Amino acid sequence: MDAGLFTANNVWMMLATALVFFMHTGFAFLEIGLTRQKNTINILFKNIFIITVGLLLYYAWGFNMMYPGFEEGSSGIFGFAGFGIDAPEGGMTPDYADGGYTWWTDFLFQGMFAATAATIVSGAVAERIKIGSFMIFTVIYVGLVYPIVGAWKWGGGFLDSWGFYDFAGSTLVHSVGGWAALVAIFLLGSRIGKFGEDGKPKAIPGHSIPLATAGVLILWLGWFGFNGGSVLSADPELTSLVLVTTSLAAAAGGVGAFILSTIMYKNMDLTMFLNGILGGLVGITAGADLMSPNEAVIIGLLAGFIIVLGVALIDKLKLDDPVGAVTVHLITGIWGTLAVGLFGDKAGAGQFMTQLYGVLIVGAFCVVSAFIILGALKAIMGLRVSKEEEVEGLDIHEHGMDAYPDFTND
Repeated sequence: MDAGLFTANNVWMMLATALVFFMHTGFAFLEIGLTRQKNTINILFKNIFIITVGLLLYYAWGFNMMYPGFEEGSSGIFGFAGFGIDAPEGGMTPDYADGGYTWWTDFLFQGMFAATAATIVSGAVAERIKIGSFMIFTVIYVGLVYPIVGAWKWGGGFLDSWGFYDFAGSTLVHSVGGWAALVAIFLLGSRIGKFGEDGKPKAIPGHSIPLATAGVLILWLGWFGFNGGSVLSADPELTSLVLVTTSLAAAAGGVGAFILSTIMYKNMDLTMFLNGILGGLVGITAGADLMSPNEAVIIGLLAGFIIVLGVALIDKLKLDDPVGAVTVHLITGIWGTLAVGLFGDKAGAGQFMTQLYGVLIVGAFCVVSAFIILGALKAIMGLRVSKEEEVEGLDIHEHGMDAYPDFTND
């Protein structure tokens, strides 16, 4: 391979890594914007903890658990290539990864993905979970569950051998986080005041919709790296197609959610518009490299509809998800994964069933794992803060500080 092409591939992958890293800013802005001021420090602390500890865990063993190099004839369920990330011979040359990038770039790009699963949970459990319990959950879930599931497809495991397809993680990233978020909000219960005596949901407005809007736009930008980097090279044709399908699905998702929510609720809800954009992005992620622009618009539009209906379903089930994480990441993650069997280059009944089996297997593993981890934490140290702490805010009680101190009297 030409040295210039190898360098260009690697530079694009490093840029994509930076874009995925920047998504954590988007997640943080979105979560604090859609929740109350008194819990801002708590949410920011969780997000910073996730990216720092998640990267260290991925370095310590996660990368080699996710890419163990399954031996021929193995079950492809679990493997481990050892602790640390010592580069193999030829890891810095075009002999590695078909000249798409170096070993170090490979580790860092995949490491940025690893923390995202726990970030999804962070938003769903906002304003009522004990910080210590959440931190322990993050260590176990990001350190073990995420890389094991990732190995089943991206690491060459049994789902890969079956022909299951997930280009950039509708299932392997988003639904892995979404399943855990669903279990967590079930075990935690709803926030005080979310459901009235009549059982009807009551809006608990976020304290900064401008911040939430900025967060969604940052996430859309970051998705250029999330999906575009998943081409695993700077291939001009495929990378540009992926960026087009990603953007069109995002736009269609936003418009779809806006239209349906306006019809159903007779008001133009910006938060539904924003989550529709995210739903379109999650929905296209599994098959962004397989779809035509027309198919991307259809997938995104339907994802937008699913967002509105999914949020209504979560409320009807009396589950409290302050940022809509379960709907955005789990429900549209499932939709996007199944869409690979309905649209694009791999569409067909056989592929659809393979996608469905993959969704069900990953879902079962994640739900059982999350129940074990969170159930044990609930029994041993508790998951939920006290009523007093929840009412007065986690910032003061958990962190002893205020995100927006009042200096007017100083």
